[in-house]
Amino acid sequence: MPLRRVCVALLLFVSCRLVAQETKPFPMDWRNTAGQHADVSFLLEAPAGKDGFITAKDGHLVKPNGERFRIWGVNLTGAATKPSRDDAPLVAAYLARFGVNCVRFHFLDLPARGGLIAANRDDTRALDPEQLERLDFFIAELKKRGIYTDLNLNVGRRYKAGDGVADYELLGFAKGLTYFDDRLLELQREYASQLLTHYNPYTKSEYRNEPAVAVIELVNENSIVESWFSNRLLGKNVTKNPGTWTDIPESYEKQLTEKYNAWLAKRLPAGELKKLRAMAGAAADAPVPRLRREQFADAPAFRFHTEAGFYMELENDYFQMMRKLIKEELGARPLVAATSDHNHGASGYPLLSSASRLDIVDGHTYWQHPNYKDDPVTKRRIGYILNTPMVNDPLNSTVAELSRSAVAGKPYTVSEVNHPFPAEHACEGIPILAAYAALHDWDGIFWYTFGHVEPSGWEAQIPGHFDIRPDPVKMPQLAAGALLFARPDIRPAAQTVARSYSAEQVRESIRLPRTERPYFTPGFPVRAALEHATRILGFDGPATKLPEAPGGEADRIVSDTGELAWQGFTAKQGVVTMETKRSQSLIGFCNSNRPQLSNLAAEIQNRFCALTLQSMSALPLAEAPKMLLTATARTGNTAMKWDEKHASLVSWGGPPTWIEPVVGTVVLRKLKGAKRVEAVALDGAAQPIGKPVAARQTMRGWEIPIGDPATTWYSITVAR
Repeated sequence: MPLRRVCVALLLFVSCRLVAQETKPFPMDWRNTAGQHADVSFLLEAPAGKDGFITAKDGHLVKPNGERFRIWGVNLTGAATKPSRDDAPLVAAYLARFGVNCVRFHFLDLPARGGLIAANRDDTRALDPEQLERLDFFIAELKKRGIYTDLNLNVGRRYKAGDGVADYELLGFAKGLTYFDDRLLELQREYASQLLTHYNPYTKSEYRNEPAVAVIELVNENSIVESWFSNRLLGKNVTKNPGTWTDIPESYEKQLTEKYNAWLAKRLPAGELKKLRAMAGAAADAPVPRLRREQFADAPAFRFHTEAGFYMELENDYFQMMRKLIKEELGARPLVAATSDHNHGASGYPLLSSASRLDIVDGHTYWQHPNYKDDPVTKRRIGYILNTPMVNDPLNSTVAELSRSAVAGKPYTVSEVNHPFPAEHACEGIPILAAYAALHDWDGIFWYTFGHVEPSGWEAQIPGHFDIRPDPVKMPQLAAGALLFARPDIRPAAQTVARSYSAEQVRESIRLPRTERPYFTPGFPVRAALEHATRILGFDGPATKLPEAPGGEADRIVSDTGELAWQGFTAKQGVVTMETKRSQSLIGFCNSNRPQLSNLAAEIQNRFCALTLQSMSALPLAEAPKMLLTATARTGNTAMKWDEKHASLVSWGGPPTWIEPVVGTVVLRKLKGAKRVEAVALDGAAQPIGKPVAARQTMRGWEIPIGDPATTWYSITVAR
């Protein structure tokens, strides 16, 4: 073979080896309670609510003694919210070991057994006693271990004939309709009252008086303003049992138009109403038609802003009505959140202007959420992802998107976020967001979702796009993230970039093009959200002057604390580094970018990975007797198969899960007085795999070979 061809072949071989290491089976074991080597439950205070309720003070969540409380949480969805009596203690203990201090109970309003609503009736107006008992017992088990509860009210309720709801089969989740239909409003109040006044015999309190309940959420990803600008208020739906995001039926469109015209007659002077009718082309005896999305651009400002104000008032009235019911009529003590700012392809400010009047502001986002399509041949519902790394796109990152929603003077939580499976760069998600959330001084993160099905059905495979419980990359990172965010190890930003909006700007932001995402504030330098904290000062005042575009290197963004740096992204070789006294990370294309931190350096063969080294005590890494090293790359199910574009799975495969082990050498630097350093690989139950490996001391520091045996986390001990 000619020398040139030999060189090309060798380069191709090396390139392939850098793209992906050999994969190895690595199942997580949630039933094995013996593993203590990565236990971070010391971050929790048990029982939850022992001294009283979590409250809001000076814009943050606080404990009764005034100390900050940061939520490091997960969602539990549907049937996963109600484990059996045997499994509930195991699940609670498992969550505690990973530092989870709050569980968001999602889709409780499904029919039993998935949810709480009695399935043996022709209505949805009664709660199932058996499912309530299971929920009660589980919440009590969580409380024992210092884990709080977030109760979601209206999420996925589907109505029945006996509910007395018009066109009940055409509503789906009734998004948008829940804000204005009198019968739906009545049923929501009834459900909230039933659940919140329910007495839990295991905690010996009603949920409205239970200090282990930290948050009550009104609706999930539901906004009538969003329904308007997404063209879901047209009245065209005639499909029974439609999907989540659906147009409304004709009868509700007529009702909404009637409400709009009654509102116009009440709000506008005769001259302005006549002017609006002329703009809309409506005769004096005809109702004023509502705008469709395709009419927004050409609509006169007066017409557009008037109608936008109508939807915003409906939204605010709903939030205030539910707040009054929960806080005043029922006397509930937990904090109340309205809904999340979740649609980052459009402005969230109209929603936030109303939601921020309640106790907590909340946001949702996903890095490259699957786009679902029906296969024309198999008719199978398939989720497609772009499958590109976030480290190469900082200005559209989960950090940038979520940062737009925080409001000054209000706690800010993120109740849903994930890098959905099977994204091949998902190991970047948890450590990056945990670090920057601490920089922004947010109050909580809930990863979506720990699981969807009852624990009795949990297997060692990843069953869907969002389940993190069986994920051997995300679960070790969950423990690491608790140390980063809830301890926390990252200092808050030295500077907060504030902005405010006029009422006109808030409404006009609806018409801004998608190119203005994620901030929908023309001229705002999104880069600032990776350097400083950001907050909104208000929604009905003068617009503040936008900050000047930050300076610095085009390919390097450094936080104003100096602890976080995002670099290499213009060359599509992005790396995020984190350097604090107790936690240090290298995340991204670590084989081509090899930054050296004060206590951590690495020579890695993998093309892409995330390394995080952390002290398991209050001591800095330089003095810590025990450390946790998470070393993560790709994961998947056995025999899973990608399509040709690596955008979707042809086959999801089955158990067990596998990992691409991170292979190479980790160097621990500047360990004061260290005489011996040992590392032991941990299995899926956080128990040792084999014997500890002694690190080799060199001029560079203490060198530890990693990758064999295959694992995603290591316990490191230092003898002095």
